Amino acid sequence: MKNILLVFTILISVQSLIAQPNEVNKTVDSLYREDQIYFSITYNVIDNKLRNMSQNGFSGSFRLGFIRDFPINEERNLALGLGFGLSTNSFNQNMKISETNSQFEYEVLSSGNFDKNKFDLYQFEIPFEFRWRTSTATDYKFWRIYSGFKIGYVFSSRAKFVGTDESYKISINDAINRFQYGATLSLGYDSWNIHIYYALGTIFKDQHLESQSIELKTIEAGLIFYIL
Repeated sequence: MKNILLVFTILISVQSLIAQPNEVNKTVDSLYREDQIYFSITYNVIDNKLRNMSQNGFSGSFRLGFIRDFPINEERNLALGLGFGLSTNSFNQNMKISETNSQFEYEVLSSGNFDKNKFDLYQFEIPFEFRWRTSTATDYKFWRIYSGFKIGYVFSSRAKFVGTDESYKISINDAINRFQYGATLSLGYDSWNIHIYYALGTIFKDQHLESQSIELKTIEAGLIFYIL
């Protein structure tokens, strides 16, 4: 968390330094692009929960990446965006994941029976956006609406449990859908923007708790910062 906050502080500082000379020397570039570094922090809501399953604590996602801008009209206020990034996604909840003889087992715990229970996903991401904005060749602060689609590849995942009698961390790569995908929407002004992600695929693959199929999905809502 400290490293993420440090990166965030550095990015905002860089944005301020870049903005100052831009305001003084507004060199007109008729072929300008809005290539951007992005950083986001969102709250994760688990959808399609199991019976008696609930979230606790803060479940969040942090991501950092770069998007290349491809204008598609003469005014260059409509564009396509294609990028690459990294993200970490944490889910604090009461579905305990354990492993016995290479088989994953699941249990929905009662509140108060554990100190910490969560699973984390780390993934590469490829965002694709259709971009509308009010930018011009000399205006670096503008309104935007970016809608799109994101594909992620989970390269590492783990579950962590801390209780009174036991504590452990295990890899859950074999239980996870490696490819995650969903719809995205970002809207706002200048560097500060609202960001929403709605997963279209499930987090786990072919996993069950007794007769229940584990088909958890995620909805993310938070802030995304674009830095030119």
